Amino acid sequence: MADDGGVGDDRDRTPSPRADVCVVGSGPAGALVAHRLAERGADVVVLEAGPRFEFSRRAEQQEQHIRPGTGDPWEMGGPRDAYSSPGRHYPLNAARVKGVGGSTLHWQGMVMRLHERDFEMRSRFGVGADWPIGYDDLRPYYAAAERSLGVAGAMDNPYAPPREEPFPLTAFPPSYSDSLFASACERLQIDMHSVPNARNSEPYDGRAACQGYGTCRPVCPSGAKYTAESHVAKAESAGARVIDRAPVQRLEHDDAGETVEAAVYATPDGTEHRQTARRFVLACGGVENARLLLLSDSERYPDGLANSSGAVGRFFMDHLFAGAGGRLDEPTRQNHVGFITSECHQFYDDADPVEGLKLEFLNYAGPSPVIEALDADTWGDDLLSRLRDSYGTHVAMGGLVEQIPDADNRITLDPDRRDDHGNPVPRIEWSLADRTKRAIRRANEIQHAILEELGADVEWTVGPDATGPAYHQMGTTRMGEDPNESVVDADSRTHDLSNLWVVGSSTFPTGGAMNPTLTIAALSLRAAEALESSL
Repeated sequence: MADDGGVGDDRDRTPSPRADVCVVGSGPAGALVAHRLAERGADVVVLEAGPRFEFSRRAEQQEQHIRPGTGDPWEMGGPRDAYSSPGRHYPLNAARVKGVGGSTLHWQGMVMRLHERDFEMRSRFGVGADWPIGYDDLRPYYAAAERSLGVAGAMDNPYAPPREEPFPLTAFPPSYSDSLFASACERLQIDMHSVPNARNSEPYDGRAACQGYGTCRPVCPSGAKYTAESHVAKAESAGARVIDRAPVQRLEHDDAGETVEAAVYATPDGTEHRQTARRFVLACGGVENARLLLLSDSERYPDGLANSSGAVGRFFMDHLFAGAGGRLDEPTRQNHVGFITSECHQFYDDADPVEGLKLEFLNYAGPSPVIEALDADTWGDDLLSRLRDSYGTHVAMGGLVEQIPDADNRITLDPDRRDDHGNPVPRIEWSLADRTKRAIRRANEIQHAILEELGADVEWTVGPDATGPAYHQMGTTRMGEDPNESVVDADSRTHDLSNLWVVGSSTFPTGGAMNPTLTIAALSLRAAEALESSL
């Protein structure tokens, strides 16, 4: 469903003759940086590995998502996106989108701030690492990020970190099944509260209000859910140039090894080009940021660029899913809402376990009647009876559990497998510690208690043995004060090269258990400020 630009198209993908800043990647991190700098008058070029997906085709992509066996609506897979994952499998291509807008094209849209404790895990609990900045340092950028993305929320969460300003948009109301959970949680003295969502509860920033299609992940046909396409368009309006289908192959440094001189990228016809600039920003995501630095090895830097610490690729983290669900003897109206409207952060700051955990009250438990009907092998009254039996009484909870960083969880270059340009593909080495499994079990205990209090017949549980990632890749170019132990400083500038910044969740020293995009946006706005002052 990408536009028809490709081999043989007439788009100009030659390098810009003059650029102040070259941004690699157009997801939320790259788009926000590009917009902020272009708006301030900088000459910005953005290199995006994937295509543009025309908004006019979103309804077709939604149909592709709904119909079984029609493939990924975002066209992930094949030699371009090859990777390896020995041991515990990590489903990387289900976790990302290569295209203008990045993974916000298919994300769920939940946006929470990290808690104060998340920045101080080593000091408070003796695990993980401390960030070189604290919550108060990021607080004004969180507020700016909420305005930029258009966050709908309410100040009803007693466990949230401190804030003064209200959310830009009013929160979405609790769903019907939220109201069922509420009575059970009240009896158990468990608090529920609203979820900040980067989707419009009312028209905002040129985008429509949510229309309730229910396919938020992976396709929002109305445009109510924020995608980084918004800030890409704003960057272009401010004068930035965006080159799609231009995967960067490597970065080249000067003779002294102190600065980056060029980003070498390929075009659909196989030609390589060199984009020079005064400053460079990597915004390729938690896996590709590390991979590109490792691919940029040289005689001076045999272990990859910006890797004097040896930390590039290491400390890979994700959030782990914990869940449970079943059925009630009453209607639950599941799948009426395509996103989460209520959560519980009551147990997030507990010291046992120290891993953060947040609980989610799911609005999409059980089969979708539309998808089930499309995939059915029967018709008429028999199909209607089957749908009535399977739909409407399901209920479920989810949750995210923090993974403490481990140097042995890492991204490396696969020695045997190559992508469509002949480069080694990323190799994901990922495992779960026993402590992570204990934290997942704790989440399951709370979920089972709530479901049983609700009167549900619990039919399934996603625990330590069945858990999978939440598709939040973090930690592989971590931020820190010590150049011997980290890749970038507090402003996201690399310790080793004075004109190279890395933005995105790859810079997180720890991951907490909150969805990372708001923190990505806040850090990117902070990095853009530092970049602007360096020009």
